[in-house]
Amino acid sequence: MPIIMLSAVIGILFLQATGAIPQSSVGGPMLIALAFLLGALAVGIHDAQTSQRGPLGWIVSIAVALTGAFLSAPLGGMAVTMLLAPFVQGSSSLAAAGGPVMATALAGAMIVTLAGAWGAIWVVNRWR
Repeated sequence: MPIIMLSAVIGILFLQATGAIPQSSVGGPMLIALAFLLGALAVGIHDAQTSQRGPLGWIVSIAVALTGAFLSAPLGGMAVTMLLAPFVQGSSSLAAAGGPVMATALAGAMIVTLAGAWGAIWVVNRWR
């Protein structure tokens, strides 16, 4: 799990550093959501593979990871936004502030999203 989280954070920060995330259209949030989705998918695949699940177990692991990510991503994004609001310095949003504030927000939201996916898998694995 730490390697998946580190890889996902490095990936989202690389996208932001290279300017691949557009700031002026709906494409930016869509690309960020795709990165979160791929990170959660990696968590589900990792759990299914390491636990040597059958075909139904793979489906359940991936579905649970995605569900956990979809539940934790909005909460994590809101928490990160509230924590970083004092550092925006006159901008209307974190994306408009850009720079290290946006990078910190992306990294924090990715960590919370993947932690939610991992937590959901952990809860389901306790029931199995």
